[in-house]
Amino acid sequence: MEMSTSIRDRFTQLVQELLPSLAPEDPLYNVIALSSILAFSAVVYIFARILIRPQIARFVSKSNNQWDNALQDHGFFRRLTHLVPALLIYTTTPILIGDEAVMHGIVIKCVQLYMLYTALLALYALLSTIEDVYNASALAKRAPITGFIQVTKLAFAIITILLSISLIVNKSPLLIVSGLTAIAAVLLLIFRDTILGFVAGIQIAANRMFNTGDWIAMPKYEVDGEILEIGLTNVKVQNWDKTISTLPTYSLTTEAVKNWRGMQESGGRRIKRAIYIDIHSVALCNNETLERFSKVRYINDYIEKKKDELRTYHKDYDIDESDLLNSRRLTNIGTFRAYLEAYLRKHPNINQDMTLMVRQLPPTELGLPLEIYCFSAQKEWVAYEKVQADIFDHVMAMLSLFDLRAYQRDGHLSLLNQREQSVFNASTTNKHSETDAKSDNGNEQ
Repeated sequence: MEMSTSIRDRFTQLVQELLPSLAPEDPLYNVIALSSILAFSAVVYIFARILIRPQIARFVSKSNNQWDNALQDHGFFRRLTHLVPALLIYTTTPILIGDEAVMHGIVIKCVQLYMLYTALLALYALLSTIEDVYNASALAKRAPITGFIQVTKLAFAIITILLSISLIVNKSPLLIVSGLTAIAAVLLLIFRDTILGFVAGIQIAANRMFNTGDWIAMPKYEVDGEILEIGLTNVKVQNWDKTISTLPTYSLTTEAVKNWRGMQESGGRRIKRAIYIDIHSVALCNNETLERFSKVRYINDYIEKKKDELRTYHKDYDIDESDLLNSRRLTNIGTFRAYLEAYLRKHPNINQDMTLMVRQLPPTELGLPLEIYCFSAQKEWVAYEKVQADIFDHVMAMLSLFDLRAYQRDGHLSLLNQREQSVFNASTTNKHSETDAKSDNGNEQ
């Protein structure tokens, strides 16, 4: 107490030396005192940010623990730094500004609210750290705690709001809670969408589910486009046909939504398309065809390697290569698959660090599906479609070089079949008509 009085007396003496006519009861004195407190607090915050935070970051980087890295990533130490100037203002304001001044109460309440919400954000960072550390453990697969973390964050947010209202109106939090329960039913009816949107907004922000600019798709609402705005009650999405759809905010957490952000942030956009091969064109390769295939770029080494494998196999099992029944031979479709994979490995617009394969799918009545599965390094829509089209242009053009045919319904034969069917139907109708006429004549006779 004596120290506080001494500090106040020294500050008053300093102010009166600069402004001799200024008394401690003067409002200008309180303004000068508050300005001095804020300036000193700003200096302390800058000092803490420049000197202390880098030391903490250096200590965290050298530590072998994962939890302190998670705290650093979620901004726990950065948010705690904001408490330093707030505590300084909270402790020095009663010393330099009298209790009877209106400014005293306003400053104390503002600082209390600031510390309250700063502590809430730090607590959020701590809870997120607990979630990350837990999710990295083996127990996360058995019992996830994401839902419990979200409920805890929501509970602390509600408590913080109640305490804020209590500080502003100078009433007990219990009294505020009892008053709210009396009108809770009415509030739920009136502000249903607002409450749902508020809860959804907390979930979206806490889990980083969606951001402005994300590409989302919701088939239920025929939405496929980019998020323009995420509000408390509504979300605006601009579809690719330039129409704008407005959705309830809570629908982003209650409905099935596909977010393409992962694709946009990854190294490529998936190409997954099959071309149907006519099964009748699949055949074994002889020496002449292999000699012709070996002249195709990319697969000369593959053919030579396969020839060596077959020679070794025939030698181990004492099989004559001219024995067509027992010998193993390459197929044109297998060689074509090897060529396509080698072609994609050399393609400049295909991400080589992601999954890349050419595979066969189960045969259907349309033929044998040969599917290309890879990722285009070009993710922008127009460029991606161009890369995909160029690949399949090349695939279809190379089929004939490997003695393969793509399956396609013969439109001419289909037309002939339709004509034959129509002629057959017409003749059947005529026969029925003649039979009916004969039966009618017999009845008349």
